Amino acid sequence: MNARAATCLLLLVAWAGPVAAQPYYVAPTGDDANPGTLARPFASLPRAQAAVRQKSGPVYLRGGTHYLAQPLVFTAADSGSPAAPVVFQAYADEQPVISGGVRLASLAWRPFRDGILQASVPADLATEEIFVNGVRQILARYPNFDAAAQYFDGFSADAIAPERAARWADPTGGYFHAMHPALWGDFTWRITGKDAQNKVALEGGWQNNRGGAVHQKIRFVENIFEELDAPGEWFLDAKTHTLYFHPPVGLDLATATIEATRLRSLVEFRGTAEKPVRFITLRGLTFRHAARTVMDTREPLLRTDWAIYRGGAIFFEGAEDCALEDSFIDQVGGNAVFVNHYNRRIAVRGCQIAKAGASGVSFVGDPAAARSPLFNYSQVQSLDALDRTPGPRTNNFPADCLVEDCLIYLTGRVEKQTAGVNIDLAQDITVRHCSIYDVPRAGINIGDGCWGGHVVEFCDVFDTVKETGDHGSFNSWGRDRYWRPKIAEVNDWVRQVPDLPRLDAVKPVTLRNNRWRCDHGWDIDLDDGSSFYVITNNLCLHGGIKNREGYGRLVENNIMIGSGYHPHAWFAASGDVFRRNIVSLEYRPARMTPPPWGQEMDRNLWHQPGATTAPTTRLQQQSGRDEHSLVADALFVDPSTGDYRVKPGSPALALGFVNFPMDQFGVRPPKLKALARTPVLPNPQSAAPAAIARDTTVRRWRDASVRNIADAGEMSAYGLPGVTGVLVLDLPAGSPLASAGLQKGDVILAVNDTKIAEVSQLPAPASGNSLRVGVSRNQKELTLTVSPRP
Repeated sequence: MNARAATCLLLLVAWAGPVAAQPYYVAPTGDDANPGTLARPFASLPRAQAAVRQKSGPVYLRGGTHYLAQPLVFTAADSGSPAAPVVFQAYADEQPVISGGVRLASLAWRPFRDGILQASVPADLATEEIFVNGVRQILARYPNFDAAAQYFDGFSADAIAPERAARWADPTGGYFHAMHPALWGDFTWRITGKDAQNKVALEGGWQNNRGGAVHQKIRFVENIFEELDAPGEWFLDAKTHTLYFHPPVGLDLATATIEATRLRSLVEFRGTAEKPVRFITLRGLTFRHAARTVMDTREPLLRTDWAIYRGGAIFFEGAEDCALEDSFIDQVGGNAVFVNHYNRRIAVRGCQIAKAGASGVSFVGDPAAARSPLFNYSQVQSLDALDRTPGPRTNNFPADCLVEDCLIYLTGRVEKQTAGVNIDLAQDITVRHCSIYDVPRAGINIGDGCWGGHVVEFCDVFDTVKETGDHGSFNSWGRDRYWRPKIAEVNDWVRQVPDLPRLDAVKPVTLRNNRWRCDHGWDIDLDDGSSFYVITNNLCLHGGIKNREGYGRLVENNIMIGSGYHPHAWFAASGDVFRRNIVSLEYRPARMTPPPWGQEMDRNLWHQPGATTAPTTRLQQQSGRDEHSLVADALFVDPSTGDYRVKPGSPALALGFVNFPMDQFGVRPPKLKALARTPVLPNPQSAAPAAIARDTTVRRWRDASVRNIADAGEMSAYGLPGVTGVLVLDLPAGSPLASAGLQKGDVILAVNDTKIAEVSQLPAPASGNSLRVGVSRNQKELTLTVSPRP
């Protein structure tokens, strides 16, 4: 070939562009001996994976259910490149389902009793979830499923009472679920048998990192044969390999598709920081039939209230620049997506996550990456032993990751100490344009200050904290390496070493341009130690904003409808700023020191419909600041449609408030937006509710000054199991109560094993009898013995 011809050939190749990659096709009706073409597709995903390793190209999944024999595991050997990412995606508009289950075909149903049918199943079938026509059925339970019940879809105090257990021939393999007495999540135990007195034996209860007592009323049992008595319930007898099912009225089992879960994870990305899995995308797929993992939820997360299971239907570890896009994770038994240890630039985008057993999307790093880590609320460091080097020890945590345009709802179907999005031991996680609702606890949870940089923006989060308590639609903790339960001790340490709060929280966390509504707690709840938050342009529709003790929080330009600002138990040098906000109530403090509060509280507007603009002496009296704050009608544009921008001439504008968009909350893709709910809006004609508080008149009991716990704010501030108990305000040294160990700030919850909800229930002094006084102190319960009065 001469030079001119060679040049022409090179130009022709350059003009033609890169050669298209080899596409591969997978269909449930295919054959792995096929070449993987559209006409002759592969049958299995592992076969397509092997083909891509030989010659890179996109993989198209045809419609139907793709049952996995084992999880599909991607390693560094499967990686794509920026120019040629590996993509596993749905073909055209078809709907492929990746299943970790098995289809139970050709079951020979026969009558059992009372509308219950039975059928023999394969001897190796072991499952805790049965699906009929794509819908998860109800594992036999007591009490029966009740969608209207607030907790557990039905609960009863006698769930494991001997009288109930007497009905059960052998409850081994059953499960006992119960809430924490303060509603800080739940516990699950496996039933291992019962004794001659019908007391059940239990194993488990490790799912909550604030363990201890168990709720005496909110509890239920499941997977017990004798409780199979309602339509939709089922039970698998593993000894006789018999499946029992009470079909709902109208269900034709002869034509129904019946499936059982097998695998706990469906797709796993498994690499390392040194050899990461890179540039792989899953797109347009449905994931179903991942098994429950509640008994594997047992690892404590630093000093949060949580325990976790490091796994999910989709699992990332050691991955970079990988994505899950436009997919549906449907009714999986545990976490939907879990991003574990080292990961960078993982994106979960445009996905629908519904009815997961645990959390929607979790980002959780390695506790060994934290300096001076502790693993329980009550554990504390000594100042001398504290590692004072800022930031993480290693890079073994998720960073620079994204959850965007995701619709997440009805998560926590099995486990209640969960969230729509959970972040622990991570950095620079962005949650953007997500709609999250109908969850048992927080919609978005950040478990610690390690290592900040997170951004939550343009989200719509509501109908949260539906089965737990003392939380918010957004919830966070900051029990970092320096933090201690006793505020005075933290004050002393930070006076000595002012940089302590920034050792873990090396970057601020930003909440901006979101809409929140929590009817069972706060809209935004910054709990123990949460520090260096920037909270701006948030519309809060019911519960307001709570800031418990922490440092350097800026709360600015937010709107709180039906509520206001809840400062709780601040540190002495918190540096908190609260300015240019619109509130609907006076401040709701709990355990606050005398004013002035924080670094700056000013130019806020207390909205009162129809009010004449005037200085707000009440806010000034409360905060010791608010010199320029006003009470006035904010002049909202149209509250009936959720437009809480203020009109020209609003007094809020003169204070420096700036309008922000009211039409950009939540998911944007049209398909998801059509599915997503939005929150119920407050009645614009209703005034903000008056403060609800019990009688807090100070009274004397024996030698102590006491009063009732006032409200839910004090319940949270003192860590109580409800709005109950009697607060000790003062008592003289040397008195019988003081000698027994009672202290100022204790909350009396019981005397002589009788619960005490208010001062009027305290027993009158009597001579000759000692008292057993049950108190809560620093969120721990203890019993004191008071000597008899002479």
